[in-house]
Amino acid sequence: MATRIALPDSHDAGQIAALEAEIVKLKRINTALIDRVERSTDLQGNAFSLFETAISLEGKVRERTADLEQALGALARSNAALGIAKETADDAQRRLRDAIESINEGFAIFDADDRLVLCNQTYLGLWPKIADRIVPGISFSAITDMIGKDGTTLGAMVARDRWVSERMAQRMVASGGHVHALADGRWIQINELRTSEGGIVGVYTDITEVKAEDARLRARELAQKSAILQATLDTIPQGVCVYDADRRLVAWNNPLLAVIGLPADGIAIVATHDGLVAGCAELNGPMEPDEPLAWLESGIRDAVSRRHHRSGKVVEVHRARMPDGGMVMSFGDITESLRAADRLRETNETLERRVEERTADINAVNRELSRENAERLAVEAALRDAKTAAEQANISKTRFLAAASHDLLQPLNAARLFVAALGDRRLALPTRALVRQAGSALDSVEDLLESLLEISRLDAGAIVAEPVDFALDEMLRSMKAEFAPVARERRLVLRIDDGAFWVRSDPRLLRRILQNLIGNALRYTHAGSVDVAVRAEGEMLHVEVIDTGPGIAPEHHVEIFEEFRRIGDHGRDRGMGLGLAIVQRAARMLGHALSVRSALGEGSRFGVCVPVGTSTPRVSHAAAPSRSGPLTDQVVLVIDNETLILEGMAVLLEGWGCTVLSARDLGAGQAQANTLRPNLIIADYHLDDGQTGIDAIAGVRAATGASIPAIVITADRTPELRDLLAAADFHVLQKPVKPAQLRALITRLTQ
Repeated sequence: MATRIALPDSHDAGQIAALEAEIVKLKRINTALIDRVERSTDLQGNAFSLFETAISLEGKVRERTADLEQALGALARSNAALGIAKETADDAQRRLRDAIESINEGFAIFDADDRLVLCNQTYLGLWPKIADRIVPGISFSAITDMIGKDGTTLGAMVARDRWVSERMAQRMVASGGHVHALADGRWIQINELRTSEGGIVGVYTDITEVKAEDARLRARELAQKSAILQATLDTIPQGVCVYDADRRLVAWNNPLLAVIGLPADGIAIVATHDGLVAGCAELNGPMEPDEPLAWLESGIRDAVSRRHHRSGKVVEVHRARMPDGGMVMSFGDITESLRAADRLRETNETLERRVEERTADINAVNRELSRENAERLAVEAALRDAKTAAEQANISKTRFLAAASHDLLQPLNAARLFVAALGDRRLALPTRALVRQAGSALDSVEDLLESLLEISRLDAGAIVAEPVDFALDEMLRSMKAEFAPVARERRLVLRIDDGAFWVRSDPRLLRRILQNLIGNALRYTHAGSVDVAVRAEGEMLHVEVIDTGPGIAPEHHVEIFEEFRRIGDHGRDRGMGLGLAIVQRAARMLGHALSVRSALGEGSRFGVCVPVGTSTPRVSHAAAPSRSGPLTDQVVLVIDNETLILEGMAVLLEGWGCTVLSARDLGAGQAQANTLRPNLIIADYHLDDGQTGIDAIAGVRAATGASIPAIVITADRTPELRDLLAAADFHVLQKPVKPAQLRALITRLTQ
């Protein structure tokens, strides 16, 4: 394994060299002084002078010696520190070597000059022919050139220069991974990443097994597809064979030999196209002039020919060229078809003679039939006129009901407002009973009008189904909360299965179906229970409403879905006879099957079959904290073009403690708002002179310069208006307005 040995720091090396030079200098000075003392002679014989000089020299020597000892001490400490540093570096290098050697992948580090610093044996094993030349300090480009010249990779073997160029381009990017095929059959994945110093770390992973497994999977898939294709060909009654560009048989099916009139063991005969032609000519007779089995040369369109066997058998031959130069041939036995055609032709000729014989009789009959036909055409014309008139009447009825909804619901809305306002006052018990009876009568009228309008919209196609995937349990839980008070009032047990099921349907129409079924069950069940059960069967979900009511005789199971059809006498609990008619129309629009099982005295089971939907993660919506309180001192601006509605709304809102400002149009609304700024705006959608509630709300907000909360009230139930109001983020209430619903919404918007 190639390694990089750490060298001492350049600063420490310079300091050591300076200290060593200083020591040598001191040694030379000391030697010179001693030599001078020993050799010098005082010619005058002045011993004291020599002694004094010796003492002076001794002091200088001691000073130099002390300096030398200090220098040697510093040198020793530096050497010790250098040894510790070298030992630490050697330990770090040893651990690094052990670490990279323990990696299963090839590992190589290159410095900022793209020269090899360190690599492991696995890396060297990828390039066995040049491993001895891969040493620290060698450049990556040199390694790439050696690999290219040596042909270690398939790319280098095919196009050396191109492979080297592409490899160096990958090296420049040094981001992500790329795969190379080695000449010995191995596959490696190279992942390169730049270091903070500008070098490159490369990890070389052997993915040969992954590639082999992928190849095995592809081969298995190809074999399965071939088996399926062969099985498909074998099921075709016609004989089929495929020849390649060299005119060799590459595929055929079992009926081939029998159809073309060859023995069961004659596959060797048709192994080549020439063999096919020769074998068929020998066994079935000479070829026709148009050569139905001839090879289709390039540029010739597909051909259809007939081959007549000496046995009387006729085979239709289809020939088609393949993109690779081969040809597909199919053979169909049309002998019986031709015989049938001959028999048919003979029959036609016989019939023609018989027709000629009877033509005279028919002419007489035709004259009589012409007279009768004229009479029938007259009757049909009258029937068409009657049908057209009926359709026009039905369309007019539907349009009338849809167009008149606003005018029908306006007085009903006003009456409900007045009754609600009257019910909030302190009244004598007989008077309160009359108010309750009036409210109940208004509820019946409202239910009847809503049912009629809904049926008219369904018949007119104004309601369009919009299927989506949604959670059925959420809808069932909301209906459980909706019908629980009704069940308690009637002393019935209401059980609704709200398991986690997803369905694909229109939530609005499916909810209407289930509401009507549950409402009917609660209305006609006087004791016992009403259960809503959900069960899955394959790709469908069955939702059943089961009651313990009086039941329905089987002979009435069809007519109960007709408009205004009510079976039996249930006193004041009798419905309008429209609920099941709406259920049938909505289910037919959704394509959901309805079911009914009932008998007298055994209760009823009404069901709807809904497709299973795809579940999606549910988004939990944190419930906004409810705030309730009195409406005293709340200023409410009511805009409506009907005086009766304004009066009813004023009586109702003032009874709740509100200050009411009334206006018939935008101008009056702006004037009222400038006088006293409202806390809330309630506007009817349809106003006079083409104005809408949206225009009125926008005008009042512009006049006051404030974004005042607003409620739009409308009798229009079209999807277009619903989408428009939703896009404008308005709170919407449908006419006739339910006072409790209105009060709850006002409280939420103003508190």
